[in-house]
Formats: sequence, structure tokens, C-alpha cells
Amino acid sequence: MARLPRPTESELAILGVLWTKGPSTVRQVNDILSASRDTGYTTTLKLMQIMAEKGLVTRDERDRSHVYAAKVPQDQTQRQLVTDLVDRAFGGSAAALVLQALSAHPASPDELVEIQRLIDDYKRDGRVAAPSKTSKPRKSSGDHHG
Repeated sequence: MARLPRPTESELAILGVLWTKGPSTVRQVNDILSASRDTGYTTTLKLMQIMAEKGLVTRDERDRSHVYAAKVPQDQTQRQLVTDLVDRAFGGSAAALVLQALSAHPASPDELVEIQRLIDDYKRDGRVAAPSKTSKPRKSSGDHHG
């Protein structure tokens, strides 16, 4: 499968809505985004049109209000982003990425248990299973939206 283009920060915000809510209209996505950031409808519309052209989302044009859906699952997009980051910023070293991540954002006790479970799975099976559904990403107080 061909690699999809790396989504921008704004595109990731839209994808986040689509992954959480499922297929949605521009209005539905914009309503959710505008609750946490100053985002106009036309900006959201243009971004979603560009995302469809780039292959990041699909667009169902059967109804008057087009319905958009993420083209790939969240975990696949995250895996691609992490792979790119490890290659570009950490010389291919997953360990260096993990060490920097833990020093920048210390893990909670529950997250450490989950990390240890993933390491144990990797040692046993030679691969990492998907994180459990109970682990939730934390929002950083330093998040910036573009």
C-alpha cells in the first residue's frame, strides 16, 4: 500500500474528529473543531476538500451535504507518523524516541504498566499488539493548533 501524505496539524485535528465520530459532514466537523479553536466553516471545508484530493479522506457525494470519512484508521496513521519521526529525528532508533518521549512527558503509573505490557508482548511475539482500549492519549498543555 502506498504511503499517504503526512497530515498537517490542522488535518490531524480533522482526522481526529472523523476517527472519533465516524463519517461526518463539514458542518459536523466544524462544529466540533470550533468548540476548541477559532475555525471558520469555509476554512474547514477547504481543508477537507484538500484532504480528499490528497487521499487522506473519502467523500460521499450522494447527498447534498457531502459526508467525509478518514481513509485510513487512526493506528495506521499514527504508525506512519512515528516511523517518519523515528527515521528523521532519531536516526531510526526507537529507544531514543521512547527515552525522549518519557523525559518530555512523564508517564502515569497506568501508562507505565501498559508500556511494560507492550514490551513483554514484543519480547514474546516479536511484534507489538495494539495498545489496549483503556489507554487514552493525554493532551499536552502545550498543544498548539494551526
